[in-house]
Amino acid sequence: MPEGRWVVVEKGANPSTDYFLRPYLEAQGNTVEYRSLADLPEADQLRDKHLVFVRYMSEGWRRLLAIHPDTLASVHFFVDDDLFNWSSFACMPLRYQWKLLHLSWRHQRWLRAMEFNLLVATPYLQQRYAQWHPQLLPPQVPVSLAPLLVRNDTALTDEAPITLFYHGSASHGEDLKWLRPVIEQVLSANGQIVFEVIGNARVNRLFQGLPRVHVLHPMKWNAYQSLLQRPGRTIGLAPLLDLPFNRARAHTKFLDITLAGGVGVYAAGPVYDGIVRHGENGLLLPMEQEVWIEQILGLAADKGARARMLSEARSCL
Repeated sequence: MPEGRWVVVEKGANPSTDYFLRPYLEAQGNTVEYRSLADLPEADQLRDKHLVFVRYMSEGWRRLLAIHPDTLASVHFFVDDDLFNWSSFACMPLRYQWKLLHLSWRHQRWLRAMEFNLLVATPYLQQRYAQWHPQLLPPQVPVSLAPLLVRNDTALTDEAPITLFYHGSASHGEDLKWLRPVIEQVLSANGQIVFEVIGNARVNRLFQGLPRVHVLHPMKWNAYQSLLQRPGRTIGLAPLLDLPFNRARAHTKFLDITLAGGVGVYAAGPVYDGIVRHGENGLLLPMEQEVWIEQILGLAADKGARARMLSEARSCL
């Protein structure tokens, strides 16, 4: 990515900006300005600047760039999901499908015609969109969240309960359904374990009837960052079924779980194989429910193993 003055356009504060773009741009010493999709500047305010859109595009920005194509030094579009492949998200909730179709998918031809530079989060996306000659930006911990790496140690004390957590979004519905019987068996086997999950009414119904389940309402990225600062989480879960949308994911759950002070249990496969070393900085498991139940219960009972793995995970960030 070239050095200079940058403008980052985002739908709102979000993890894609903080885990991928912000660390790179600030490490280069660039001057960075952040604007929302609704915050359209005058053309002169963009002169000779580098512009990057985070996941989404709007009609207003399209019109502005079409009228003033030569104002900017360069223009980029960043993706950390397979947003240009409709079949990859066709099974998502309808509201999420509409959002991706309206703000991402339908703009791809225009982006190509305007010769945007594509930035991607994973080798999978880099290969899939090789004709765009994309640049790869692996995830990093932003400076604003780095202090969490030396806090959040209460999960390693002997105090009960042991908090098991899964912090997913609307795009993780099938993973949550797979996880439900795992959580049921784990809670039944160990009365000290509680489960924390983020989700809507559908998620609440999915886990209804299980004891010691806390369903948190979906929240904006800034609120989630505040949530991470509250200590007490022990074991984070990152299941990942072999689905089209999941194949393009980055290992940001490794960052989330470690920043929350937890040790992670991750699905074996391309997304986490490159960052997780089984038994050293987390657990890397096949997507077999009985294996997850056994390993989660074992990890919950072994404070020493959790301490070693959390320390090693932090050293990877």
